[in-house]
Amino acid sequence: MLVPLSGLLMALFVAILSSTIVSNALPRIIGDLGGTQAQYTWVVTASLLAMTASTPIWGKLADLFSKKLLVQLAITVFIVGTMLAGLSTSTPELIGFRVLQGLGMGGLTALAQVVIAAIIPPRERGRYSGYLGAIMAVATVGGPLIGGVIVDTIGWRWCFYVTVPIAVIALVVLQRTLTVPTVKREVHIDYLGALLVAGGVSALLIWISLGGKNFAWISWASLAWLAAGTVALVLAVVVESRAEEPIIPLTLFGNRTVALATVAALFVGVAMFGSSVFLSQFFQLARGASATEAGLLTLPMIAGLFVASTVVGQLISRYGRWKPYLVGGGVLLVAGLLLQGLVMGADTPYWELAVAMVMVGVGVGSTQQNLVLAVQNQVALRDMGAASSTVAFFRSLGGAAGVAALGAVLSGHVSSAITTGLTAAGIPASATSSAGGQIPNLATLPAAIRAIVEHAYGDSVAMIFLVAAPMALVALLAILFLREVPLRTTIDMAETAETAETAETADAPTRIAAEPAREDVAVEGTVLEGTVREHGRPAAGAVLTLIDHGGHQLARTVADDDGRYRVAVAGPGMPHLLVAQWRGTPHVELLGGTVGPQRRDVALAGDAPTGRHRAITDTTVLDATTEVLPAVTR
Repeated sequence: MLVPLSGLLMALFVAILSSTIVSNALPRIIGDLGGTQAQYTWVVTASLLAMTASTPIWGKLADLFSKKLLVQLAITVFIVGTMLAGLSTSTPELIGFRVLQGLGMGGLTALAQVVIAAIIPPRERGRYSGYLGAIMAVATVGGPLIGGVIVDTIGWRWCFYVTVPIAVIALVVLQRTLTVPTVKREVHIDYLGALLVAGGVSALLIWISLGGKNFAWISWASLAWLAAGTVALVLAVVVESRAEEPIIPLTLFGNRTVALATVAALFVGVAMFGSSVFLSQFFQLARGASATEAGLLTLPMIAGLFVASTVVGQLISRYGRWKPYLVGGGVLLVAGLLLQGLVMGADTPYWELAVAMVMVGVGVGSTQQNLVLAVQNQVALRDMGAASSTVAFFRSLGGAAGVAALGAVLSGHVSSAITTGLTAAGIPASATSSAGGQIPNLATLPAAIRAIVEHAYGDSVAMIFLVAAPMALVALLAILFLREVPLRTTIDMAETAETAETAETADAPTRIAAEPAREDVAVEGTVLEGTVREHGRPAAGAVLTLIDHGGHQLARTVADDDGRYRVAVAGPGMPHLLVAQWRGTPHVELLGGTVGPQRRDVALAGDAPTGRHRAITDTTVLDATTEVLPAVTR
């Protein structure tokens, strides 16, 4: 299963990397293009804004069209935007091309989780979510390190060009190896809802980003942006409540887990993006580090993110529990941000900063992907795209709003602190452009002014971490109220009346089935588990399906990398056949109506006696004339 997903992981890596790789390069980029502190923030915010606004749209399209085709389209958009960004000759151009790049990033961020949800059952999904989390961790915090090395060696434009070959390879790998089932359904695209959601979110993010700089918070311009965003989102709610295929199904929020997870994701996004963007700026402008050095100094956070994402994902798949890791991650995230805000300064010993960075890294790594997993475990396959992208949307929204808001606070506080410091030292404010919002070049400043600038940035970045800590606390509170539901062992869940219950009862486990329940013999607790092997080797990725006497699918699962599987029927339906399909060939084992827990180790063998191979799908009905391949069990 890892082979077809490798292209997906590569695509996700470059998407997340592109949002952070410019962090350490931004002082050089803005300096070369003649930009300001406000534009500094916008280079990051523009891509995050586009990614955020497009995420729910990509997710909904994944419920309606081919997921594989959409992933390839997102990669193509990303490649075009990235190449144009590298060719930028001015800051406004760069910001515009970052918007195009962000549209592709939104697709890849949303679709990576949707594709995994479509082919991996929740119980095994923790492991793969760990892989996604590790990729996101390395890209999120490793981006500044890679960008620093690039800008110090071959130039900042290669911060964009370097991701293009990886994206092209990902496109080729996906075309050759990835196969994703497509649910056939009548297509109704909610164009108006998509426009209102994207427009409303964009207007509010622009209001947050420009407020206090381009216009006063209390002004007609401020009121106009706020009103435009609010009205658009209110209208979006009205439209979404009536749409046949809403971009963000409002019924999802009737589920307590979905509602609380989106709140938590929103504030985790603030910590994840805010930490990576402003931490790099702190090391360069408050500690005098080069771009490469600033990236190396963030390694403790990278390590914490990577280890937590990988290990926690493995533990969730092994034990089937996810809430303890979310709670622990939330606690560490709050404590790490608070510690950073309290100890951070131009003269702070590095080991103190490293401890805080590890705490933040482990906190983010334990929460970001597992919030998506908790939601996916609570929705049917037909809504998986919308549900997954909703959580990703709120996480990206938190990141975009967090970077914009924290950037606005930082810009204002830095200018004020530098002006105050210069005045106290008897130096005119005109002695440095930093007081006017320009990014300073420390190497060109006199020692006295440089010290003032470094302390101003050190104190200002510390303050924004103190602002972020209460936001992380809100995420922790939301996590604490999540109700832990055992992870399903099948990909889909029954769409029965039980899934439409109140928020109080909607979190309870529901019956698992691929089709509406039929009047068969009631079977409770029918569970099969074992291994699937061919010639003694694990048949990783083999699809196992339970079929009843009528030839209808009851449940499905996928063998893991060791060939192990577990499939269960929790509702009506007598299992008659166990179909193990691998490499396009179905192998069938007759169960004879046996119920209760069983172990079936399947050894794939044999060839079709006559005729051609026939793939078994969700709608295939097996009858007496159907010729199948044998499977040897022991």
